[in-house]
Amino acid sequence: MTSTPSAAPRPARSGARAVHKGQQTRSSILDAALSLASHKGLEGLSIGALAEVTGMSKSGVFAHFGSREELQMSVIREYHARFEEEVFYPSLREPRGLPRLEAMFRRWLARVSIEIDSGCIYISGAVEFDDRPGPVRDALVDMVRTWHTGLERAITIAREEGHLRADTDARQMLFELHGLVLALHHDARFLRSPGAVQRSEQGFLHVLARYRARPS
Repeated sequence: MTSTPSAAPRPARSGARAVHKGQQTRSSILDAALSLASHKGLEGLSIGALAEVTGMSKSGVFAHFGSREELQMSVIREYHARFEEEVFYPSLREPRGLPRLEAMFRRWLARVSIEIDSGCIYISGAVEFDDRPGPVRDALVDMVRTWHTGLERAITIAREEGHLRADTDARQMLFELHGLVLALHHDARFLRSPGAVQRSEQGFLHVLARYRARPS
């Protein structure tokens, strides 16, 4: 007579559930951290402040990030990932050249417009860390440069497609477009100046008019 073997434990499944729960918890903490950083800046982030906002213990938050510096860098990476999902990747669905460039800038403008009441981490972070070398500044610089590289590439493609003048300096145009976004953030958030979004849009049209290729 053979005995029926008892059911074997399934540690792998239990382990997978634990990992999934840990990921969900970390994601929830990052959501809270993004909101906190948007309103108080990256320097306003701390393990203690985040524990208070999330209702977790300091040790619980610390277990997911290990240090305030890692928390700040995680927030920067998460912000950048969401920025790409909302601004960069949807724009790539537009035709090459000027339609794609316009989509990238207008989506960027729309995002900054939404962030007026909270704050753009790219812009506020630049003010906080412009003269403070270290891993947090390096992470922030890397993310901003990644976006600028994508936008500069879109300008170059628009020139190659014949939509912009052949003598268009891609870096100069990028500088001017970035300036419009900085001016919007400053006037709308700091000065509370009405019509700042519309002026930024009008400024974009003026930039395009100067660089657009003339009909042959």
